[in-house]
Amino acid sequence: MKKSVQNLSSGITFNEPVIRTIYGFLLGSYGPQGWWPLIELHDSNGTNPTKTGSIRGYHPGDYTYPHTENQQFEIICGALLTQNTSWQQVERALINLRQMDSLSPEGILSLDPETLKEAIKPAGYYNQKAVRLKTLAEWFLDLKSRMPAREELLSLKGVGPETADSILLYAFKQPSFVVDAYTRRVVNNLGLAEEKAKYSEIKALFEENLPEELAVYQEYHALLVEHAKRYYQKKTNYSQCPLLRLVSD
Repeated sequence: MKKSVQNLSSGITFNEPVIRTIYGFLLGSYGPQGWWPLIELHDSNGTNPTKTGSIRGYHPGDYTYPHTENQQFEIICGALLTQNTSWQQVERALINLRQMDSLSPEGILSLDPETLKEAIKPAGYYNQKAVRLKTLAEWFLDLKSRMPAREELLSLKGVGPETADSILLYAFKQPSFVVDAYTRRVVNNLGLAEEKAKYSEIKALFEENLPEELAVYQEYHALLVEHAKRYYQKKTNYSQCPLLRLVSD
């Protein structure tokens, strides 16, 4: 059964397979999420409309961020630091760096290793992440405003597919769908992908069934996270997911 949904960024309506049906349902249920949250927006605006994670720094409906190279670099740092931890812990680490006037590639490189480790300690794995942040800082400075290729990002120590796609999508505004653990849980539960499906297969499932538009890619990933926080924290709740009704229609 095909349904129709309004394209978030262009306003056009299209007929869609289940991937687009799910997007329309999630957007209608939760509204624009305004990812990626930025520390710089904490005091000025950016209330998270759904409030299951951080409640500041979001920018719902505004897809122009990042505006500056420092904001770009903050997103890159966040994408690395959020590995194996919660966003609230990453926020604490980023705030520490900002209070030290070190939330920039030059700032990261100027910090001695022990000081950097202490600053990012809330995000966990700080010995490993401190080394990788310095690598990213050097890489970012060498980039000189050039658009990086996905393969280039994947060649960096500590940057896997999810981190690379997060950096491309949110820091460089390139439509590259992000597949995280939440996304995998949802598509597995809905029977849209095998439990052992590769990252690339789930990524292709979305990219082949969506318009290649920044707003759609950003919102879909963020909406899946929001939805999963409500229905996919415990396996016993998976059967309560309202998306199951959509895929069975």
